[in-house]
Amino acid sequence: MTNSYEHLLPPSWKAQVAGWFAEDTPSFDYGGYVVGEVHREAFLFGKGKHTAVLAGRPFFTEVFAQLGCEVEWHLQEGDTFEPVKHVATVRGKARHILLGERIALNMLARCSGIATKSKRIKDLAVGYGYKGIIAGTRKTTPGFRLVEKYGMIVGGIDPHRHDLSSMIMLKDNHIWSSGSITAAIQQARAVGGFSLLLDVEVGSEAEADEAIEAGADIIMLDNMEGEHLVSVARKLKEKWAGKRKFLFETSGNITESNLQERAVNDIDILSTSVVHQSVQHIDFSLKIQMPN
Repeated sequence: MTNSYEHLLPPSWKAQVAGWFAEDTPSFDYGGYVVGEVHREAFLFGKGKHTAVLAGRPFFTEVFAQLGCEVEWHLQEGDTFEPVKHVATVRGKARHILLGERIALNMLARCSGIATKSKRIKDLAVGYGYKGIIAGTRKTTPGFRLVEKYGMIVGGIDPHRHDLSSMIMLKDNHIWSSGSITAAIQQARAVGGFSLLLDVEVGSEAEADEAIEAGADIIMLDNMEGEHLVSVARKLKEKWAGKRKFLFETSGNITESNLQERAVNDIDILSTSVVHQSVQHIDFSLKIQMPN
């Protein structure tokens, strides 16, 4: 049995594609009027200057499926390629190919960019000897989260929580509004039940200790770096060994340049928005071929 990333997608995902069309062509398609319905073939090329990861095939295919076009892929989802690469061939009516072109290319460029960056960060961390979890964040583009989280998965990292309902995360504003870390955790546990993990952001060793004692599952050591990060993690793991089960997460200001000092095995989870915020997109083009 071969698993497919597409099988992760919820039943509602194809409606999102229809929404992209509603945004991009809310009225007349003047360019489509010009080219008409002659049948054409278009080549999708992966371009740019660096090795890239292909991600977003189901969304690209669905864009053209909704227009009655056929897509033949020449690479598998998650494959790496060197530019310039003939990635896929699209066949259909000329106006339909052009109607879906920009939507499909924009999506594929961003999804592949996220997958490429995710793979690079994970590969670097593994190269430094890190054995923990590399994860993204919830700092995604409104309305485009599904594609961005999908890109992280194809790139080989953990997408982190998908929304406010999939895990309880208590950050500084929650804690300040509740009065204390302990009070915030108790209130969250009262309504979240046993099935949701509880992740608590802390800014000091004392706050981390309080969160562990109050029963947090994950302790996010926010913006701690270097020896301070390692020291806090080691001390508290020794103190609570055999008494509490929890994971340490580090997040905030993580880049390729400081990844090595943050990717230490005393930390279980390294979460960063560098894999999806302001990420470099992968350049693709779709070129209609001249008939013989």
